[in-house]
Amino acid sequence: MRNSSSTLEFLPTKFILVGIPGLEAEHIWISIPFCLMYMIIFLGNGTILHVIRTDTALHQPMYLFLAMLALTEVGVSASTLPTVLGVFLFGITEISFNACLLQMFSIHSFSIMESAVLLAMSVDRFVAIYNPLRYTAILTMPRIFGMASSIGLKSIVLMAPLTILLRRLTFCGHNILSHSYCLHPNLIHLPCGDTTVNNIYGLFIITSTFGLDSLLIVVSYGFILHTVLSIATGEGRRKALSTCGSHVCAVFSYYVPMLGLSMVHRLGYHVSPLLHAVMANAYLFLPPVVNPIVYSIKTKEIRRGISWMLSEKKARV
Repeated sequence: MRNSSSTLEFLPTKFILVGIPGLEAEHIWISIPFCLMYMIIFLGNGTILHVIRTDTALHQPMYLFLAMLALTEVGVSASTLPTVLGVFLFGITEISFNACLLQMFSIHSFSIMESAVLLAMSVDRFVAIYNPLRYTAILTMPRIFGMASSIGLKSIVLMAPLTILLRRLTFCGHNILSHSYCLHPNLIHLPCGDTTVNNIYGLFIITSTFGLDSLLIVVSYGFILHTVLSIATGEGRRKALSTCGSHVCAVFSYYVPMLGLSMVHRLGYHVSPLLHAVMANAYLFLPPVVNPIVYSIKTKEIRRGISWMLSEKKARV
């Protein structure tokens, strides 16, 4: 701890998690929907992962990418679970500085992975529609696992410097976070030092991952629509587009809350802290809750696998 320019500067040993501002007295009731969401997330995504792993007929590119999506969503949710349930169920509002940085690193790393997986899934749908005869020849197992490794490595390499940059900053007595977990847009408002480098690097991460991924997804769907419109029969067009329905839902459930959260952070102090909390929770919880439900309903092979799994369990009983 040191005094510089009459301002007390320090490296905090802990942060205080607020949860949902203004509703602290209702946290025990708020914990109920959060517990239900976690149950849906882990049960839904876990079921999809189990079905894909055990059914060899689903060891195809489309379902392997779906398994990657489920894994990233489980990773994001597992990263938030300790502090969210700690705040709402047990009133544990303190988190150490290092644990907060680790949680921030995990949440944002898995979010970057999820965005990249959604892009890979859009490429998968384009290849399947544009050149179905060479689909499995183009998206081979080594290429798919290479893509998965690249996605994981890229997210870690991009996020590591951001964590290091935060540790180099000095803080001025502010250690209260406006969520029940640690996010970089929230943390970056607390230091009293110059955060220009952090902000520039954070913007670079956003544009080179979420921005670029979303642009390429739009381009992929432009090519998909062009290919579909060239199909002679209306039935053929319908079948081709039906294979994209679940992925389109996944893209919207991911990017719409992200865009909303970005707008809320840009407006800063002009919006209610409650809106900040709502948008942050929608960004982190909506995709992993919605996607397993959508894919279970709209994907015939997944429904069949779940039915087979349930019937097998009944037979054992």
